[in-house]
Amino acid sequence: MSLDVTEHTDPAPRRHTGGDRGQYGVCAFLALVGGLVIVDAAGIAHSTSSADPIGPRTVPVLLGALLLVIALAYTVDVARGGRAEPEAGEDVDPTSPVDWRTVLLLTGAFVVNAVLIEPLGWVISGTLLFWGTAFALGNRHYLRNLAIAVALSLATFYAFAIGLGVSLPAGVLRGIL
Repeated sequence: MSLDVTEHTDPAPRRHTGGDRGQYGVCAFLALVGGLVIVDAAGIAHSTSSADPIGPRTVPVLLGALLLVIALAYTVDVARGGRAEPEAGEDVDPTSPVDWRTVLLLTGAFVVNAVLIEPLGWVISGTLLFWGTAFALGNRHYLRNLAIAVALSLATFYAFAIGLGVSLPAGVLRGIL
C-alpha cells in the first residue's frame, strides 16, 4: 500500500506590485519637502566672497535635489513591489505597555532645561538635563552621573563657544566661565 502525498509549493514568492498608499504618501512627502527646500533656497540672496565661494544657496538646493532623487527612487521601488524589511535589530516587544513614568521623567527633564536655561545658564540647566535623563532611564549612580553631567555640560558649553563661535547662555555663572 502506497500513499502518494504531493506538496504544492511555489518556487518563488510572488512580489506584490503596485505598492500601498502609505508608501506612496511617504514618496509624495519627500518630493514635497524637496521641492519646498529648492523653492525656499531660490529666495536666498546670491552672494559669494573669497571666504565662501559657493554662496549660501548651494547646499539647500543640493539637499532639495537629493530629496527629489530619493523620492523618485523610492517611488520606482514601491511601484516594482519593494517592501521594507521588518525591524530586526531591536529586542522590543511591541505589545508591551508604554512606560509612562520614564516618558514623563524625560519630558520633565527637557521642560526643566527649557525653563532654566536663560536664568541659570546652559551649564547648570544642561547638568540637570543630562543627570535627569540618566535618572529617567534607570541609572542610579547619582554622584557619578552628576560628575558626568557637569563634564558634558562644560564640554558642550566650551565646544560651542570655542569650536563654533556660538555663545550659550552663561546665566548665574557669567564672569566665571
